[in-house]
Amino acid sequence: MPSVSALIELSRIDRFAGTLILFWPYGGGCVWNDIIDMDLDAQVERTKHRPLPSGKISVIAALAFLSVHLISLFGLSACLNPVAWNLAFLTVVPLTGIYPFMKRITYLPQVWLGITLNTPVLLASAVFKDNISVASAVLALGCWSWTMWYDTIYGSQDKKDDVKAGVKSIVLLLDHYTRAALCLFATCIVTSWIICGILAGSTAPYYAVTVGGGGFLLAQDLLRTDLDDPKSCLQAFERNGFLIGPIVWLGFLMDYIMG
Repeated sequence: MPSVSALIELSRIDRFAGTLILFWPYGGGCVWNDIIDMDLDAQVERTKHRPLPSGKISVIAALAFLSVHLISLFGLSACLNPVAWNLAFLTVVPLTGIYPFMKRITYLPQVWLGITLNTPVLLASAVFKDNISVASAVLALGCWSWTMWYDTIYGSQDKKDDVKAGVKSIVLLLDHYTRAALCLFATCIVTSWIICGILAGSTAPYYAVTVGGGGFLLAQDLLRTDLDDPKSCLQAFERNGFLIGPIVWLGFLMDYIMG
């Protein structure tokens, strides 16, 4: 039987910055990713000690753990309306299921990851309105840009090992243009917040906290993150969960309360 600590590590719950960015139960997506990637993870310094490549847990045990997540997810989605249920199924099965293979066939796996992680933004709209609103589509596009932002920074940690392991990544594709691409992603993120605010008739605190505060923090990380230093990249990634995310959420909350 695998230890509880190994299961926690497998689901990434112990990596709390990522948990804050994605929220539970996306741990199930991490489990599937680790099962498919265990051969690649064994060749990368940062990931070779993960439960599967290190042998702390077997593939069979990981699949059983994944099954618990999937059963829970589909149990929770049983009460959704048809539009929301279809989006939930799309997210959990084809999008999440195919993602781990993308880094083997394209240098743009982050594009697929962004679609996978942010389809639930559309799902949230469908839950309340039985359709996808324009505002939710704009927000989903902004969140996709945010995923591109933080996962490009995150992937910069492993670019040397990725070359040796044969892992494809947008970081290797962009090379010296990575920071320029991050600037574009950040611009798209902030633009989506502004458009969403206009569509929703948001109040001044939203623009001050979410747009102003979130935009400032993105700009700060763009300027100070050393993309050749794995430690600096990890710290910048973690700030998305510990700092940028809470600031953006606070602006939304203030707008909701005051609206």
